[in-house]
Amino acid sequence: MRFMHANGVVLHYDDRGDPALPVLVFSNSLGTDFRIWNDVAAAFAGTHRVVRYDKRGHGLSEAPPAPYLMADHVNDLASLLDQLNITSATIIGVSVGGMIAQGLAALRPDLVAALVLCDTAHVIGTEEMWNQRIDTATNTGIASMAGPILERWFTESFRKSGDPAFTGYHAMLTRTTVDGYAGTCAALRDADLTESARAIAVPVLCLVGEEDGSTPPELVKSLSDLIPGSRYEVIGQAGHLPCIEQPDETVRLIADFLNQNPSAGA
Repeated sequence: MRFMHANGVVLHYDDRGDPALPVLVFSNSLGTDFRIWNDVAAAFAGTHRVVRYDKRGHGLSEAPPAPYLMADHVNDLASLLDQLNITSATIIGVSVGGMIAQGLAALRPDLVAALVLCDTAHVIGTEEMWNQRIDTATNTGIASMAGPILERWFTESFRKSGDPAFTGYHAMLTRTTVDGYAGTCAALRDADLTESARAIAVPVLCLVGEEDGSTPPELVKSLSDLIPGSRYEVIGQAGHLPCIEQPDETVRLIADFLNQNPSAGA
């Protein structure tokens, strides 16, 4: 386990591979930690330097009091990369991790060679929805809303397969700190990245699970339509987290994107 002070918080991270190799940086979703990328990240071992981290309030990273701003998450990642002496990377983010990736491209374009934006958007949800989510997490706990959340995350077949992994992801969600969960809900509530999405000037791949109940395909397509020259792909038999349900297809699409864009670090 590795830890670092970054932008005033302690972040838990993993950094593997030759520093001379092209860099892939993975950012996770609300209510998860960097282990959701295990299968995808492993596929790039040997060809890339792979960095994963737990954003503030998640996994083993520090959870300062809520609320958070999207800028907090973005500056956390920028500080982490600076201290790791990473000057250019492909940033791969799912859900709020995809918004953090977009924010980094706007704040620190020098750090971003390309973006892979998975199951995310320029605006996610409504103020009322996020306020309700914050209220529930704070007053009755994350476990009280885990059922509907997991229905949006995963396809019916995954939820009913008897796979012990589903129990594990339920535990990952419900063991997230309330400050981390509610704080990041506030960051999502207040984030509108419409104009910065239009200004993205690096290669971009937008991915979405066909059965995503949180950021459905039409929403991710609307993000792709904002970004000049972006590529849009739908992954079948997957919900909000294709990196878990369909890691092989996720890897295939990312690898193809990297190969088509040498500047991204194939």
